[in-house]
Amino acid sequence: MADNYLDKKMEEYRAKGERKTPRTTQNLTRLLLKNRSVRGYDPSFVVREDQMRSILEVATRVPSAMNRQGLRFRPVLADEADKVLEGFHLGGALPELKLPFAGTEPHAFIIVCAACEPDHYLYIDLGIVAQSMLLRATEMGLNGIMMGAFDKQRLQREFNLPSLPLMLIALGKGAEKIVLTPISAEESHAYYRRDGVHYVPKVRLEELILK
Repeated sequence: MADNYLDKKMEEYRAKGERKTPRTTQNLTRLLLKNRSVRGYDPSFVVREDQMRSILEVATRVPSAMNRQGLRFRPVLADEADKVLEGFHLGGALPELKLPFAGTEPHAFIIVCAACEPDHYLYIDLGIVAQSMLLRATEMGLNGIMMGAFDKQRLQREFNLPSLPLMLIALGKGAEKIVLTPISAEESHAYYRRDGVHYVPKVRLEELILK
């Protein structure tokens, strides 16, 4: 009887080892699809300090040209958000909508600055770290948008920054529906809105591959 018991336990042990690892619900493809540029946010959601820190921590793990690590980050949470929101606007391709709509503004930001002389390589680093931070935010159930057009001199003064900001990243909980639409390379790339849905044209893979 003891032998049968041990045999049974060994079979159970082997069966556990043969079980497939559960599929993650947040694989890269899913994250990329969910990581859209959001221009309207849930006003009741407040990004916490620990969430912001988790997003900023990405900067310690991504590649950097020549390992210079020449970017610095100024987090802005809800208590300072008004300093950023003065004159704030989104949706340059849809100026008639005056986005974000009143009451749907983001209330958390990351101001990205340079700690060295900006050059081609630093801007590559900027793209890598910003996208990686937004993927981390998406993984956490948040949303965001990168911005290069904003009043950089004003923000430098408001936050006493060591250099002009290179980029502004807004964060929050998205409150809008965004849909990707496949297009040919010759069609308009401009995003648009219809019946409250934000559509983003994306060139088909076949036309992106050089032959």
